[in-house]
Amino acid sequence: MRGTTVPPGTACEVSKPGELPLHRLELTAHDALPFAVGTFDQIGPLSQATFPHRHTFHEIVFVTGGIGAHVVDFTRRELRPPQVAVIAPGQVHQWDVRRLTGSVLLFTDDFLIDHPGDRETLRRLSEQPALPLDEHAYERTARLIAELEEEFRFGAPGSASVVRALLHVLIVRAGRQPGTPESPPPARVNAVAAEFARLAARSDLGLWSVRAHAERIGVTPGYLAEAVKTATGRTAAHLVREARTREAKRFLLGTDLTVRQVASRVGFADPAYFCRFFRRETGLSPGDFRRAGDVTPDFHHDDRPESIVRR
Repeated sequence: MRGTTVPPGTACEVSKPGELPLHRLELTAHDALPFAVGTFDQIGPLSQATFPHRHTFHEIVFVTGGIGAHVVDFTRRELRPPQVAVIAPGQVHQWDVRRLTGSVLLFTDDFLIDHPGDRETLRRLSEQPALPLDEHAYERTARLIAELEEEFRFGAPGSASVVRALLHVLIVRAGRQPGTPESPPPARVNAVAAEFARLAARSDLGLWSVRAHAERIGVTPGYLAEAVKTATGRTAAHLVREARTREAKRFLLGTDLTVRQVASRVGFADPAYFCRFFRRETGLSPGDFRRAGDVTPDFHHDDRPESIVRR
């Protein structure tokens, strides 16, 4: 159907041979909204994919029923509906569920143009377990998503603005839920930190240093470091190391690339230096980490794309 993540019958898009499947948001017309909403069944079978994959878009999942778990960046998170979960572009995730019900919202980064601060809220939400909803929050979220879906399906004049506004309300309310980290400071510092987070999540850009990120954003490395520290309480250098390590883990567990190839993909010209870096960050060598296996549930061979089966 329209609004699925890839055209029916089309294999998942892969950015490079041997990498994890990369799902894109299918647009049915040149002027179509880079947005889709519907139930898991309406969005399509890939909305419940049981194999590790990543997206080029944001995903908000409103889980109203189901048994099992959601695995995000190799961390297994048990389902306890009702919940709201956020998956950011670039995150590896998969489902291990039965009778999953609820709604799925898919949208590109460009769809947040009216409310750029929402990117930072989504990033923070994507780094934590799904938000549990009490009865009041559940009912209010259900009404808002139903209204959002109706507006999207009807497609009346001005519907794009309404959909963007309703999505903004949903994101703001999710960010207010108990247990959600406090919002970062506003204005320039917030904008710089949010852009840093967006770029750090994009492995395809090859930005593996604070200086490279600063040059891309158009600020000095010192300003970037201060902005990120103020906004997140963590250093930019630490977050870059974390992003490199996370990407290396994804390649080691999700592909059959050699350690040398993985090192090159995450910006290390010297494989030996990469091994020292990886051991320092994780306590294991790349080979030991790969041999230890992932925390995800076992899958039948036929359920896993050929490109991600380790040999």
